[in-house]
Amino acid sequence: MLSYSYGWRRLKTFNPAAHAYTFSTKVSVIIPARDEEKNLPPLLEALQQQSYPANLFEVIVVDDFSDDGTPDFVKYFPASNVRLIRMSDHISKTQRLNSYKKKAIELAISQASGHLIVTTDADCVMGPKWLETIVKFYETYHPRFIAAPVAYHHEDDFFKKLQSLDFMTMQGITGSVAYLQTGTMCNGANLAYEKTAFEEVGGFTGIDMIASGDDMLLMYKIYHAYPDGVMYLKSRDAIVRTLPVDTVSGFMQQRIRWSSKADKYEDKRITRVLVLVYIWNVILVLLALVAIFNPLLWPWLLGILVYKVVLELFFLAPVAAFFNKLNLLAWFVPGQPFHIVYVVAAGWLGKFGSYEWKGRQVK
Repeated sequence: MLSYSYGWRRLKTFNPAAHAYTFSTKVSVIIPARDEEKNLPPLLEALQQQSYPANLFEVIVVDDFSDDGTPDFVKYFPASNVRLIRMSDHISKTQRLNSYKKKAIELAISQASGHLIVTTDADCVMGPKWLETIVKFYETYHPRFIAAPVAYHHEDDFFKKLQSLDFMTMQGITGSVAYLQTGTMCNGANLAYEKTAFEEVGGFTGIDMIASGDDMLLMYKIYHAYPDGVMYLKSRDAIVRTLPVDTVSGFMQQRIRWSSKADKYEDKRITRVLVLVYIWNVILVLLALVAIFNPLLWPWLLGILVYKVVLELFFLAPVAAFFNKLNLLAWFVPGQPFHIVYVVAAGWLGKFGSYEWKGRQVK
């Protein structure tokens, strides 16, 4: 954790205002959507408010067999650079896929006119300089793949504050491993990569039977082909904001989905980190259970917990400052029991259980 703290603090913040360009990069923003009628309006409005020239980017929404008004909303959205692709026009609803999201992105890329592919999720929003910042970063450093920051917003209760803290920790590690070159991490809500790089590594071929992993598994494929071509964009103007989950059940389904791909990573550097984190939390749970019957172990348990909290807060403080969420640190200590238990449960179920995603049961 100390090395990650060093990595985040040393990772240079990209200032788009310091870079003046006459933009020429054509961008395709791809949004897979299933039953997202309520979430799409603020996202598409945010995209129409981008400072990047509208004639240089297109928005492709891929409807994944929605049962609500998602396709009609996109079809009639009043913007010439927004278009709809229906998965139902390309595959049968009865055709069994284990990764509908990867298929949606693959369909969109096959029809995309942009040189730079940018992906986000339907429940996200972003500031007006989002695309401008990504393109300036791309035209400055010429990476093949860009991971960019994601944060929660509207944390209006204790549970959502805990989610936000947990998510910020993962974002901090994402930036740190990029700087330290000790792994590859990213989040599909805010990615950019060259269309040619996607095609040169075979797209999702080889990982298409894994339900999730349209982000990290693809990132590693591109990293494997271009070790110097993967970068993290640390800039507040590039932050994408998404919503925390409303229920504990929904949260666990999400975290089980994320942990389910842990043993699929070819990048064993990240796998080792995840295993160590899991073992650490398992030890804490077992120690707490034994301490119930042996009070002599309480000082050891409390000492380990204090060490864990101090170490993680030292890492998390600059990350929270970057995301302007220092006020959430007050909830870090009260949220420790929940965090430890969920890591153990989600890690186990991600390996041996199944989960629900977008109304579909996935193994």
